[in-house]
Amino acid sequence: MGAPPTRPADRAFAKPRRRLLAAVAAPVALLAVGAGVLVGLATPTPRPADAPAGEFSAARAYRNVEVIAARPHVAGSAANDRVREHLVGTLRGLGLQTEVQDAVAPEAGQLSSAAGGATLARVRNVVARLPGTDPTGKVFLVSHYDSVQTGPGGNDDAAGTAAILEVARALSAGPRPRNDVVFVLTDAEEACLCGAAGFAADHPLAADGGVVLNLEARGSTGPVIMFETSRNNAKLVDVFGRAAPHPVGTSFAVEIYRALPNDTDFTAFLDQKFVGLNSAYIDGGAIYHTPLDVPARMDRGSLQMHGDNALGLAREFGRTDLGDLRSGHDDTYFPVLGGLVRYPGWLTLPLAVAALLAVGALGWLLRRRGRATVGTLAAGVGLALAPVVVAPLGAWLLWAAITTIRPGYAELLDPYRPVWYRLAVVALAATVLLCWYALLRRRVGPAALAFGGLLWLALFGVLLAVLVPGGAYLTTLPALAGAVAGLTALATRLDGPWPVVAVTLAGAVAVVVLLPPVVLLFPALGMGMGAVAALVAVLVGLALLPVVDLLHPRAGGQRGLLALRARRLGALPAGAAFVAAAVLAGVGLAVDRFDADHPVPTHLMYALDAGTKKAAWLSHEDKPQPWTDRYVDRTISVADDFPGLGDDELRAGPAAAAPLPAPKVETLDDSRNGGQRVLRLRVTPQRQVRLLTLHVDTRTATVRAASAAGRNVPLKARDGRWGFGIVFHAPPPEGVEVTLTLVPRGETVSVRAMDASDGLSGLPGFRPRPANVGVVGSHSSELLAVAQTYSL
Repeated sequence: MGAPPTRPADRAFAKPRRRLLAAVAAPVALLAVGAGVLVGLATPTPRPADAPAGEFSAARAYRNVEVIAARPHVAGSAANDRVREHLVGTLRGLGLQTEVQDAVAPEAGQLSSAAGGATLARVRNVVARLPGTDPTGKVFLVSHYDSVQTGPGGNDDAAGTAAILEVARALSAGPRPRNDVVFVLTDAEEACLCGAAGFAADHPLAADGGVVLNLEARGSTGPVIMFETSRNNAKLVDVFGRAAPHPVGTSFAVEIYRALPNDTDFTAFLDQKFVGLNSAYIDGGAIYHTPLDVPARMDRGSLQMHGDNALGLAREFGRTDLGDLRSGHDDTYFPVLGGLVRYPGWLTLPLAVAALLAVGALGWLLRRRGRATVGTLAAGVGLALAPVVVAPLGAWLLWAAITTIRPGYAELLDPYRPVWYRLAVVALAATVLLCWYALLRRRVGPAALAFGGLLWLALFGVLLAVLVPGGAYLTTLPALAGAVAGLTALATRLDGPWPVVAVTLAGAVAVVVLLPPVVLLFPALGMGMGAVAALVAVLVGLALLPVVDLLHPRAGGQRGLLALRARRLGALPAGAAFVAAAVLAGVGLAVDRFDADHPVPTHLMYALDAGTKKAAWLSHEDKPQPWTDRYVDRTISVADDFPGLGDDELRAGPAAAAPLPAPKVETLDDSRNGGQRVLRLRVTPQRQVRLLTLHVDTRTATVRAASAAGRNVPLKARDGRWGFGIVFHAPPPEGVEVTLTLVPRGETVSVRAMDASDGLSGLPGFRPRPANVGVVGSHSSELLAVAQTYSL
C-alpha cells in the first residue's frame, strides 16, 4: 500500500504549540553558538613588555618589528644588511650559537620567479641554535627577514622574524629543551624562496631533516591560521591541537593550499622531506607587499597569537621524541570554540557514506509517516540546487557592480575596509535562500525542502571525501546531524518541544562546522572570489532550514485572507535580508573610499634598451587608473625586448631614454670542444641593482649546460626567441660569472643582459604620485630595467 495522503499542516519537522517562542529561542541559541565561534577565532590580548620572562610578549616582539621594518630591505640591499646585523646581534646577545650562511642558492616552488628561466640568488641566512639536552632530532623555527622592494614588510615578514626572536628569548630564559631548536631567518624569500632552499638543501644542520614551524603573514590582522602541513600529518596535528594555545586550523585549508599555485619558505623544506606546519595571519590584505605594510599597521593581537602558538609548539616539539612524526594518514580537523576537533582521515569516506544513508533513511521515513511524497521529495532535491547556484552568481555580480563603481578595487587583494562588503555577500546569500524557501515552502513542503538540502550536503560530502578528503567534514557532519535530528523529530510528538530541540542542535553543528570557513574564506580568497564564501553561507542555510521554517507561519491549513497573510509574513525574512544586503553594500562604498591613508593602487615600470636608446613605460593594469593612463596607451608583448620581465602582455607607452648603462658582459674564456662551444662570461651591473638576467638567443645556439656563480643551473626552456635564461637576485657588485656550454648555429652567439633596480624618481617624464595614489603590491612595481644585446 502507498503512504497516506500528506497533510499540509504536517509537512514540517516541528510544529510547536508555542511557535513564537520557538521562533525566538532557536535562532537566539544559534546566534549564541555563532558568537562563540567568532570569539574562538579572535586574537588574544597582547601581553605588555613587563610580562614574565617565560611568556611571549607582543610588546617586546614589536620593538624588533620596528627595527626590522624601518624601511624596505630587499635581498642584497644595504638596508637588508643592517637588518641582518640586528638579527645576529640579538641572537648572539641571547647566548645562542649564531652564524650567517652566505651562499648561492636556487629557487624553490613554481611561482618564485616572474621571469623565464632558472632563478638563483645570493643569500645570507641567519642561523642560530639552542642545543638540546638529549636530542632526538631538531625543531626549526623559520621566517624570512627580507622585504619586497615596495614596502618595509612590517607584517610580511617582520612579524614572523620578530616572533622568532621573542620565542628564542623565552626559550633561552627557561630550562633547555630536550631537542635542538634551530632558528632560521631566511633571505631572498620574496625574490625566489632561495634562502630557504639554500638552507634546507645545503646547510649541515638541515642534513638530517626535522620539524619545521614556518611563520608568515599576508595582511595585517586576523587570527593566525595553520594552513599547510606536510603529508601524513596526524601526529603533527595532534601536537598542534594540544600545544598551540590558539589552535585555528582546518584540514580544508590544507587541501586548498595544496591545490593552489602558492609557495612560501615552507615549500623548500617540504622539497627536502622535512615535516612541519605552516602558519600565517591573512586578513587586511590590502596593504600586502605595499608601502603601507609598516609596523604601525600591525594588529598586535595577531602578533601575540603568532608568538603564543610558536612558543607552545616549540616547547612541545622540544620535549617530544622526534624519531617518528609521520603517520600513515592525514587527519581531518577543524576549530571548535577555542579548541581543535580531529579524527583520522580514514574515517572520512565511511562518515560520508553514513551521512548519505542517514539522509536516505530520513527520506524513507518522511514518506512513510506521510510528511512528504515521492514527488515532493524529488522536487525538494532538484530545487535545492537553485540557491547553491544562484547565491554565488549573485555574489559575483554584486562584486562586479561594485568594481565597476570603484575600479581601483581590481588591483587590490581585498578592499581596505572589507567587512561591510563581506556582510553584504552573506546577506545576499541569505536573501537568495530565504526567497527560494518562501516561494516553495507551501507548495513543496518544509520537510521535503529540508530533505533536499540535506541530501545535497551528504552528496557533496561523498564527493569531497573522494576528491578533497580534508574538506569532506564541511558537509558530511551537518548532513549527518541534520538527518539524526530529522529522525529524532519524527520519532517524537510533532507539537512537543523535542523536535525543536533536535533541529536546533543540528543547526548548532552546522554553525560550528561551517561558520569558520565563511569567516576565513573572505580574507583567504579576497572579495573577487567572495562567491566561494557565498556558497558556504548557502550550505549553512540549507542545514538550518528546519529552524528557518520556525520563522514562518505554520505550514498549511490556512485559506483566503489567512493564507495571504501567511505568505506575506513568510516573505519578511527574505525582504529584510535583501534590504540588509543593499544597505551593507552602500555603506561599504561610502566608508571605503580611496584617500591618502588608503590610496588607489597603481603599477608602473620603466624599461630601457641601452643599445637602441628606446624606452617605454609599462604597466600590468588591464584597465589603467587615471594616473597610470597618462603613461600607457597600448598593449604590447615585451618577450623579445625584455625577456627578463616575462611573457605577459603589458600596457605600454613611449618614454624618454634615460642615460643609464646596461650590464656589462665580458668574455673570460671562449673554447671549443668538438661541436660545442664553452663560453665563460662575467655579467656585471654598472649601477646598484637587485637582479640580473642573461638570456640566450636560441636562433644562434642551443644551450646544453649552464652554471652561474659556480652553481649548476637547470635547463628551463621557454617559448620565443630567448629560449634559455638565468635570473640572478641580489648580485654582488663585482658581478656574476656564468658558464654556458652551447651548440652554436653560426659564428656568433647572441645574448641579452638585463638588470633591474627599484624606484622611478628622477626619470625623465616621471611625475610623483599624488597622496591618494599608491603602489600596487607587486614584485615588479616601480621596477627600472635596462637591457642590451651582445654578440659573442
